[in-house]
Order: sequence, then structure tokens, then C-alpha cells
Amino acid sequence: MAQPSKKNTPKKSNSKSAAEGSVRLQKILAEAGHGSRRQCELLIVEGRVQVGREIVSELGVKVDPNKQDIFVDGRKVKIQRKRYFVINKPAGVLSTSWDPSGRTRVIDLIDTNQRVYNVGRLDKASEGLIIVTNDGELANRLTHPRYRVPKIYHVQVVGNPDRKTLKQLEQGVYLAEGFAKVEHVKVRKKSKAGAELELILTEGRNREIRRLLARFDHKVLRLKRVAIGSLRLKDLPTGAVRELTAEEVSRLKSKSGGKPKRVSKKKIQAKKKMAAKVAESREKAARKKAKKKGPAKKTTKKKTKRKSATTDSSRRVARGTTKRKKSKTSKSRPTKSRSSKKSRPTKSGSSKSRSQKSRRSQGGQSKTSRKPTKRRRT
Repeated sequence: MAQPSKKNTPKKSNSKSAAEGSVRLQKILAEAGHGSRRQCELLIVEGRVQVGREIVSELGVKVDPNKQDIFVDGRKVKIQRKRYFVINKPAGVLSTSWDPSGRTRVIDLIDTNQRVYNVGRLDKASEGLIIVTNDGELANRLTHPRYRVPKIYHVQVVGNPDRKTLKQLEQGVYLAEGFAKVEHVKVRKKSKAGAELELILTEGRNREIRRLLARFDHKVLRLKRVAIGSLRLKDLPTGAVRELTAEEVSRLKSKSGGKPKRVSKKKIQAKKKMAAKVAESREKAARKKAKKKGPAKKTTKKKTKRKSATTDSSRRVARGTTKRKKSKTSKSRPTKSRSSKKSRPTKSGSSKSRSQKSRRSQGGQSKTSRKPTKRRRT
């Protein structure tokens, strides 16, 4: 019985070429078009994959596809050669491997039966250079920020940015994900309506350029990627596809294959702390604004209502009091004064009061008798 460890895993004493040739089994199956890596891992765990004459049911096994035969469900896996394409992506095309709504993708512009994927992404409104390949190692080296592969963009912006804004872009700005900056910025053209900038980035985040320029109130009208590393777009028309030459591939690998920039753990922790502090300060500011806006509106409404109610009630009360005062002053004063004087009279005073009362009664009757005569005449 042959030992499976010798076949499935390369020896440590082998040469560098043998070590470089050994690749994880699920990666080889994914590149051969048997699904994604997770789907290929399921195939391995289910025992449907065979290396040589032995069934492999454990993950993490490395295989040299040039020396060993691989079978899936009894059929030999055809190892595909690595291919590299360049596309001048037009606006409106998606740079994704799967879209449920069935819109046009970058992959749909290439006529291949192999499983390929785009290196990096451009949003739907952006256009320019994008690489499509089935080489996972090269894709990782071109996209990962630790390898610092430069990517050049030409951006049309509303308004003319000052020197301060250009310096701040190079110094960096805190976004929701963390600290982001531009390696180099320069103005290519200027006009009254806006300007055309050239930006160089060494890392790619979701809509990074648009968000950075939006911080300084400069809306992006057009965004085009012109270069990735040593590869230039040149005169390739929009929507066109061409395959890279061996020289271009070797240049890309040589420039992206350098040692990654080492960052100390202290710097990484400091950046994380700064990002957390910025996020906390923003949350506090938002809470304060919400507190100020919410109760202020309610109190103003209540105050206005109370004021209107108090003013109306005060006016009504004032009117009522004035009417009452007038009525009291007109009626009470003469009666009180006469009654007070005539309540303590002598016999003569009592006779006078009686005569006055009789005269008043006669006067009241005369007044009532005059009113209907006036109405008859009218």
C-alpha cells in the first residue's frame, strides 16, 4: 500500500520548483470550472474527488497538477492554461461574477469557455482598464494593498480644487471603513465649469475616489482608469478586448511580485484606535443634533399653542370684565349712594325718598310708553 501523504503532499526537502508547483486541491478544481472554492470543498468532503488512485476527503491537501492526475466523479480534470485579458470597460457594465437581474457583465464581453474573473472592480458609472484572468495569485498581488501596485485614474470634477484640497487628499481623510488617502494628485486641465485630475491609488475601496472628492464638495462627472502597474490602456477603444502578451504578463508579475510593505502592529493598532475614536465622535455629534432637533420642535409647538390660548382667554376675560365693570359702575353707584344717604333719614327724609321713588316709577312708565310710538312712526 502506497502512503497517501507522499502522493498528496509534497516533501519539505524538495526543490523550490516542486514547492511552487503544489497547489491546494479546491483551488485547482475551482480553476478547472467545477464551481467556487466552497463548492469544491463540498465535493472533497463528500468523497467525490480522487487523486491518483486514492480518494481524498480532507481539506488542505496540496497537489501538483503537472505530476498527479485528479478525478471528479470518475472523470479526469482538465487543467486549463492561464489566460490574461484586458478590457476597456464602458459605463453601464458591471464588474461582478454574478448578477441575479441578468445585466451585462465584464465577463460577458469575452468569448471563453474557461472560468475567468475580473481583477479588482470598477463601479457601474466608471470606465477604463480592467484585467480578466484565471490566475488567482496574480489577481491577489494586483489587488491587495500590501503590495502597493499603483493604479492611475483620470477624473473630471465639478469646480476647480485648491492646493489645500490636493494636499489634504494626499495627507488622507477618515472614511467609514478607516483611513484613506491618495498617493499623488495633479491637475491636468482647468476650465470654468470644472477640472480634470490625475489620481494615483495603491488600494481600492468601494467608490473611494468619489467619496474622497465628495468630502471637498467636488462632484465626479467622469471616472476612467488608465493604468494598472506597468500596463497601460493606450488606444484600446471602449468595449474592446485583447489578450496580453507574455512580456506584459511577466512585467506585471515582476512589479507586483516584490516584497510586501511591512507595517508594525503598533501602527495598525493606532490606526484602528483613531478610526474608532472618529466613529464615536461622529455618533455623539449625530445624537446631540437629534436631541436638539427633536424636543425643540415639540416645545415650540406647545409654546405657540399655549400663547395663543392664553392670549385668547385673556382677551375674552378682559372684554367680560370691562363689560361687567361698566354695568356695575352705571347701576350700582347711584343706587348705593342714594340708598346709603336715605337709609338713615328722619321722618322728613323718608317722605322725600318715597316721593322720589314714585317719580322714578312714573318716569319708567313714560319711557316704556314712548317706545312703541316711535316704532309705529318708523
